[in-house]
Amino acid sequence: MKQSNKRHILMRYALVVGFMLLFSAMIVWSLFKTSVVQARAWNMKADSILTRTTLIEPERGKLLADNGTVLAANLQYYTVRIDWFTAGIKEDTLYKYIGPLCDSLAVFDPSMTAQQWKIKLLNDRKEILNNTKRKNRAYRVFPRMLSHGEYERVRHFPFFDLPLNKNGFYSEKHNRRIKPYGAMAARSIGNVGQNEVSASIHGHSGLEMALDSLLYGIPGTAKRIQLTASIVNAESVPATKGYDITTTINIQLQDIVENELMAMCQETDARWGTCVLMEVETGEIKAISNLERDPRTGEYVESVNHAVLGYEPGSVMKPISMMVALEDGIVTDIDRPIATGTSWMYEGRAITDPHGGSALTPRQIIETSSNIGMSKIIVKKYGSNPAGFRDRLEEMGFFEPIHSGIGGETTPVVAHLGNKRRDRVALTRMAFGYTTMIPPLSTLAMYNAIANDGKYVRPRLVKKLSREGEPDSIVPVSYIRRQVCSPENAQKLRIMLHDVVWGKRGTARNWVQDDKVEIAGKTGTAYTITNGQYGSQKRLAFCGFFPYDKPKYSCIVLMLGANRGAGASSGMVLRNVARKMYARGLLGDSPNYAATSEDKAAVKPPTLYASFDNRKANNIKQGLNIDMPHVFARPQSKGKGVPNVVGLGVREAIRTLEDAGLCVRFSGQGMVVGQSLPAGSTYSRGQIINLRLKS
Repeated sequence: MKQSNKRHILMRYALVVGFMLLFSAMIVWSLFKTSVVQARAWNMKADSILTRTTLIEPERGKLLADNGTVLAANLQYYTVRIDWFTAGIKEDTLYKYIGPLCDSLAVFDPSMTAQQWKIKLLNDRKEILNNTKRKNRAYRVFPRMLSHGEYERVRHFPFFDLPLNKNGFYSEKHNRRIKPYGAMAARSIGNVGQNEVSASIHGHSGLEMALDSLLYGIPGTAKRIQLTASIVNAESVPATKGYDITTTINIQLQDIVENELMAMCQETDARWGTCVLMEVETGEIKAISNLERDPRTGEYVESVNHAVLGYEPGSVMKPISMMVALEDGIVTDIDRPIATGTSWMYEGRAITDPHGGSALTPRQIIETSSNIGMSKIIVKKYGSNPAGFRDRLEEMGFFEPIHSGIGGETTPVVAHLGNKRRDRVALTRMAFGYTTMIPPLSTLAMYNAIANDGKYVRPRLVKKLSREGEPDSIVPVSYIRRQVCSPENAQKLRIMLHDVVWGKRGTARNWVQDDKVEIAGKTGTAYTITNGQYGSQKRLAFCGFFPYDKPKYSCIVLMLGANRGAGASSGMVLRNVARKMYARGLLGDSPNYAATSEDKAAVKPPTLYASFDNRKANNIKQGLNIDMPHVFARPQSKGKGVPNVVGLGVREAIRTLEDAGLCVRFSGQGMVVGQSLPAGSTYSRGQIINLRLKS
């Protein structure tokens, strides 16, 4: 019996040992297979994980007004959550702090009392803990995201300020693009978001889109590295923040333009309106507004940027046609009468003219907005060569892209004509603004040239690029053509546009005249086209400049569907803008603006900041498509010894001197105007150099 039991016990031990040996053999075989047979495959997989790089999103640059005021910037917001499944949360600790916590929450968010907060938190916690099917353990404390200041305040509330493993409190950080001025110039500033191609945040309208390559910055990279207990991301190439872009927008002028356009849209029940205010000498767009009536609410909101889209301009095209006539010598004496009449049959098609008379001078043709008179002048030279009129506009630079910095910009469209009968008829319509598609901004640029003695300056919305407050590049004034017309012909055109407002028969005389600011400009009316036919709804335009004697600003206003004429709607917007600018002292003390000697002394030309980096000039060339950017001046080298950093920004100066082994101290702010160790002098590594900065 005993021998039999011993045999059974030994068999069981043998069986257990056998299984253990078999299991050990399987482990050894698996280890051998992994480390020897499949070693290459596993090593490649490990390398792929450890060499995998991830992108680090750069911080998007800010958009600023001309005085540095923020128009759009990234701000950090936080979603505050509690993980009620955190093991360290003790019932007695929670109930100890729940009263003071809810008192703080009630002060922070008074939509609920402290007692209501307490009931909500405890009931929601109970429901989450009892719901075994719940996958999302996170409980959101507030329905909205908190600003950085609000988050800093909340995280110091009772219970929330305990260690994470005792309260489960945590937050998720988000970047949001904020426009502090709300709807002001919102369409021109634009919006950002993801697209189908990339999960990164990029601009998709307005300045945000047009300047995205500069605002976005350069992504960084991070690699996976093996630590003792885990694999983590380690930054290998840091992300480069995008440029802060200073625009030409002036907040005060933007406010005036938006309010006046809004008031007139409401008063005239217009469908939409756009207004652009530009500085004559520099081409800086100081204000731009696009308002459209929301059919659901009836309210006017910032909408499509009509300022850069093409429309038939109507009679605001006539001064541009007259410029061609003056430059080509078709018109030499603006006071010599031309036979016109009230109806003219040309190539079998009649042109009627309610403003006409038996004969009108070129001045009167613009003053009364005579279609017949303008057509006869252009036909005189180009009737046998209709294509020549468009070619002449092309020579003047009328079709060149403006590259103002506004997203969605289009160029003027004027048909290429042959010499058939329909082409000759089309030529007469082009002369007074039909059968063309001209963006308001292109029309404004031409009028601005008339006000600027023929200098065809390029409209622009971008003034300066900088990073972290330190200037990098300044966008210079540039020209589409140095002279689109002679100063003498520009003066003749200014006289004609003055007659439109101040002449006895001027089409804007009853609405645009003002005893404070002398305005010159031109009205224009064009019917909308529906299904290939002209309808009854009108686009109403006024384009001009002020003060007349020494033009400082040019402006265009275009409205659709206003229940008044062009002068009484768009013209009055321009007049009211000029009037309010005068009232706020933005045009000097008199309507004939002239800078005093003190004013002139205070005006400084823009500084072009020095740099050792030749690539900085390319920021303008590539980002804004300017052919000849200014190349930034370098400090003259003194050879060996202490580097010459006079003229540099403080960051570049410090980097240059520290690379040379010097210890840098500085006083003041701005650019380097002096250094304690003379450039080129001998020095010892670690020696102190003092820099003097001045704006």
